[in-house]
Amino acid sequence: MSPAPVPAVGARIRQARLERGLGLRALAREVGVSASLVSQIETGKSQPSVSTLYAITTALGISVETLFDGRETAVAASEAIVVHALAAFAADPGRRIGPLVTPGEREVLELDSGVVWERLGHVPGTDVDFLLVTYRPGGSSSTSGGLMRHPGTEYGYLTSGELVLTLGFDEQVLRPGDAVCFESATPHRYRNDGDEPAVGVWFVASRSVQ
Repeated sequence: MSPAPVPAVGARIRQARLERGLGLRALAREVGVSASLVSQIETGKSQPSVSTLYAITTALGISVETLFDGRETAVAASEAIVVHALAAFAADPGRRIGPLVTPGEREVLELDSGVVWERLGHVPGTDVDFLLVTYRPGGSSSTSGGLMRHPGTEYGYLTSGELVLTLGFDEQVLRPGDAVCFESATPHRYRNDGDEPAVGVWFVASRSVQ
């Protein structure tokens, strides 16, 4: 079965920006990119890198999970008890995220930096992304080569391939069976210098637990 279609991420970013009264240039300044790039992302002409996506959601005060959601971005977290619809990703809008998510039902987000996120599941009312992440050969979490940082905590387990993690001033090579966990506010970047895809399971908690 072919992957589920890429969601209207750009439209949701634009909606969140307008709800907050931000202009294109103002958001671009906060993120550190050009207004032209923000416009291309909003209109679907360009897909953001992982670092740009996190920077945009941080600037807008929303979680990355919001972009994977079929609900309006203005819905409060306390109202997130409704089961999340897969309409934004799945070909069949009647599907819903349940205890079992088969490969053909996964929401898929492909980024222009050579990274693919497949959503493995979600518990309504939480800010945790449960992801199967693939870094294609030459893929990186940042197209510019810069380090990224965002709120929350992330946990990762590599199942195949090799992945280079730059965390602060240190650089580590992750191999199958290796696991990582760190506060996402620490500057970091992942990249695949190998000839085969690097695949792993990641949990990204967008907000720290109080």
